[in-house]
Amino acid sequence: MAPKTERIEFLRAVRQLHRVRSFYAVGVLLWAGSTAWTGWQAPGSRQMWVSVLLLAVFTALLATAGLTLRRLAVPTTGRPAHHAAPHKTANLHHKAAGTRHAHA
Repeated sequence: MAPKTERIEFLRAVRQLHRVRSFYAVGVLLWAGSTAWTGWQAPGSRQMWVSVLLLAVFTALLATAGLTLRRLAVPTTGRPAHHAAPHKTANLHHKAAGTRHAHA
């Protein structure tokens, strides 16, 4: 049972990393806008440089999250995601009951 639990935890971690990457992307967009606005209003000011620094931090975090997600590609198990009953059993049931349905 340990491999199944490990896989579930792995998939949860990957999902959380996707959410974090989205958060960093929004941060990059907001700090890019803030940097542009502050650079336009007060070029060379302390606020502009703080915006540039935070833009660089969020860009580095976004790049790190993206590279980690690429490295942690979800391994395939070779099994279908949904374990539904095969269609053959339904057809065998109908034949055993002696009823045939015309397919449209």
